[in-house]
Amino acid sequence: MIRSDLGIVPLDGIAAIPRDNGEIIFNEPWEATAFGVAVTLTNQGSFTWESFRQQLIKAIEASNGCEAYYESWSKALHASVINARLLPEDEIEELAAELRHPH
Repeated sequence: MIRSDLGIVPLDGIAAIPRDNGEIIFNEPWEATAFGVAVTLTNQGSFTWESFRQQLIKAIEASNGCEAYYESWSKALHASVINARLLPEDEIEELAAELRHPH
């Protein structure tokens, strides 16, 4: 659940989370995982929701509408984790690849 009391507020504009009848839409399991990781890291104070939102907007704008929403979400999460120095970049790459292509 997205909690406004922690500074996590619904995204709007180009960063709006895909929904159907108010329910968040995930087309692949990794999308739900990436969503949950971003929300959890924000809840834990690893980075702010606003800083993640700004990374998401940058990723969406850089794609010029040519990639799926959660591809941009994944890039924003990647950048946020690196900026917060939570993991080395090579470890992030390995984890991201495993999320997208589980064994």
